Amino acid sequence: MKRTSRAHIIVEAQTHAGMSGKNNEDRYAVTSFVLGPRDPTPVLFAILADGIGGHKAGEVAAELAVNHIMDVVAKSDGKHTRRAIEDAVAEASNAIAAHSSKDENLKGMGSTCASAWIIGDKVHTAYVGDSRIYLIRGGRIQQMTVDHTWVQEAIEKNVLTPEDAREHPNVHVIRRYLGSPVPPEPDFRMKLFNDESDQHAENNQGMQLQPDDVLLLCSDGLTDLVWNDEILEVIRSKPNLKEAANALIELANSRGGHDNITVVLISMPADFKLNEKKKTNWLPWILGGTIGLVFIIVIASILAVGLIRRSSTVSATATAPPPPLTFTSSPQPSPTLTPSSTPEPSGLLSVPPTLTPWPTNTVVGTP
Repeated sequence: MKRTSRAHIIVEAQTHAGMSGKNNEDRYAVTSFVLGPRDPTPVLFAILADGIGGHKAGEVAAELAVNHIMDVVAKSDGKHTRRAIEDAVAEASNAIAAHSSKDENLKGMGSTCASAWIIGDKVHTAYVGDSRIYLIRGGRIQQMTVDHTWVQEAIEKNVLTPEDAREHPNVHVIRRYLGSPVPPEPDFRMKLFNDESDQHAENNQGMQLQPDDVLLLCSDGLTDLVWNDEILEVIRSKPNLKEAANALIELANSRGGHDNITVVLISMPADFKLNEKKKTNWLPWILGGTIGLVFIIVIASILAVGLIRRSSTVSATATAPPPPLTFTSSPQPSPTLTPSSTPEPSGLLSVPPTLTPWPTNTVVGTP
């Protein structure tokens, strides 16, 4: 893919360290591309990472995650998104693990990640950990990701209710993260409804975004303190994404802001139209050319047959012997003819001459 300076859709991204005084261990990046020099299809890739680990280890891990994933995606052709993300997550995870093993202060560090890859108007998502992606469409908000946490597993097994999970001591115990001994598998489930099967959710990859759709990528510093319906109300009530991002961060901070807060908002313009490269339909041209060629061949064949027949007739006429001369029983002497000083236009005389070689000054009559 080729980088561009302008995105084809509306983007706003903000991050805040929160109110606890800790370092901001969240990182994000948003970059626009086109698929290639000969394919102007616009592309936007957004990645968010929430670092894990003390003594600045978390921010190092998040930085590595964002840089490595963005680098792999930028070098791809945009045609095999799933394979590119799998390679990117593995590379980022291995880089984090390698740094962690070399520095005692960085031991045990890791990172979550959540990414949205929008090609034209179709979105592909992938994530690891508990950073989330939401879709706001019309008057509805849908969490498209599934948290990789202990409490989420407990909810799925009916051990906890979602309300109880928010206050549970293990709420931040993550089951899947970048930097683990074995690289994690990115999750490609994109849930558009809560009761969708996992396979159906994966099949949603490449979903077409509609005008005025909003995607929200966020760290758990927001979702720990702001409910989904509140997120929806804030985004719907603000005139633009910048004010919506500010309002979400302010709301989380007003409730304690105990963690870093990062939001990336992406919106499809109301009048968005994808200018696709028109493909030439060669079928009419091929059919027309074939019919024309057949027509020319038929006409040429008819003309050729006519010429052959005409040539045969001319040849037969030229080689036929002259008819015999017929005389009357009492031949009369023919008068001597003197040609006029000006010959007739046809070059022929009204009385047949003798077969004397041409030209002559005097035409001799038949004896």
